[in-house]
Amino acid sequence: MFFIKQELPINRQIKAKEVQLIGENGEKLGVLSFQDALAKAEEKNLDLVLVAPNATPVVCKIMNYGKYKFEQAKKEKEAKKRQKVLELKEIRVTPNIEEHDFSFKSKNARKFLIEGNKVKITVRFRGREVNNAKAGEDVLNKFIQNLDDVASVEKKPKLEGRNMFTILAKKADK
Repeated sequence: MFFIKQELPINRQIKAKEVQLIGENGEKLGVLSFQDALAKAEEKNLDLVLVAPNATPVVCKIMNYGKYKFEQAKKEKEAKKRQKVLELKEIRVTPNIEEHDFSFKSKNARKFLIEGNKVKITVRFRGREVNNAKAGEDVLNKFIQNLDDVASVEKKPKLEGRNMFTILAKKADK
C-alpha cells in the first residue's frame, strides 16, 4: 500500500483562530473563524484540511480527505511505474587488449548504451603496466572513438591507483 509523503492536518488537528476557506469545488468562501469553517465542513460531511499553513490567515479547504489521500497515492504509484532506473554498467579491459576482445567488449558497450544505461570502461593495470599509462589511455580513446556515434563522454579518462576509467552516456536524441 502507498502512502502520501506529507500528512496534512485535518479538522481538530488544525490550530488556528481564523482561516481562509476554500469550498469543495475550489471557490473562495472568505475568511472565517475556525469553528465556523469546521461547522461548514461537517454540514457537508467532509473534512476541513489545512493546505497552506504558512499563509496569513492559514488556508483550509473542504474536501473528502480519504479520497484525496487515495488519489495522491495513486499518482505516486503511477509516477514510480514510469520512472526508468539508470544503471552504470562496467566493462573491464587490460592495456594490451586483443582486437577480437576489443570488438566484443565494444559491441556489449554499444548494446548497453542503446538500452539507455551508462557505461564505465575500466583499464586495469597489473604489475609494471601502470608505468605505461599511455597504453591504457590509448585503449580508452579507441573505445570513445568506436562508440562516438551512440555515446558522449561524461567523464574523461582518469587514472586512479591501478585503474584508469572513463564514463560514457547515451547521446541525447535530437
